[in-house]
Amino acid sequence: MSLKPSDRVPLKHLIRPGSGQTGPYPALFMLHGYGSNEADLFSFSEELPDDLIIISFRAPYEMQPFGHAWYAINFDGPQGKWNDIPQAVASRELVLKSIDAAIKEYHLDPERINLLGFSQGSILSYALALSYPDRINSLIALSGYVDPEMLSENYNSSNLGELNVYASHGQVDPIIPSAWAQESVTFLKSLGVDVTYQEYPVGHGVSAENLRSFKKWLNGKY
Repeated sequence: MSLKPSDRVPLKHLIRPGSGQTGPYPALFMLHGYGSNEADLFSFSEELPDDLIIISFRAPYEMQPFGHAWYAINFDGPQGKWNDIPQAVASRELVLKSIDAAIKEYHLDPERINLLGFSQGSILSYALALSYPDRINSLIALSGYVDPEMLSENYNSSNLGELNVYASHGQVDPIIPSAWAQESVTFLKSLGVDVTYQEYPVGHGVSAENLRSFKKWLNGKY
């Protein structure tokens, strides 16, 4: 997979307008999982606070016969998986540029930018938030983990103490082991990140209880 010259900024997306405000608006950006699209996580938007503008991005790499990805995965690689780091870093920067474009187009508050990612989208959201903690207010990381290779070179010299993270994982996830998420929480805490971590008796997915939990956590964080 490779980025096409026609890929544009901002990325193709779905948007749910906020209510009851004149702007600038707080916003929540969604990053879907591997092989999915912008409509997947957007189904959560009906459950989230009305005053948030919600924007769900479509990943830039097209898969065959359908679906999209933030970067290629070689499932025959070491430990069963290998991430294409250059593609991931390119997507990280493309998402940041798309957020900047959305801030201008939709009159968003640059101080109240939040992320929600699932699986591969969660991994990329971690990379974005830790690389640019001054740009991201809070992060909901569902069924993902931190890949240090995707972070900016000097990420640990930034002030990460203001970043709020809610992370959750399925206890019987067959795709991404819960141990990877647990190790990521330890890593985040070592950087001074404020982390809330929860596990649920599910596989690679989001339960209704999980949704209620991160919805409650989000209140007051954006």
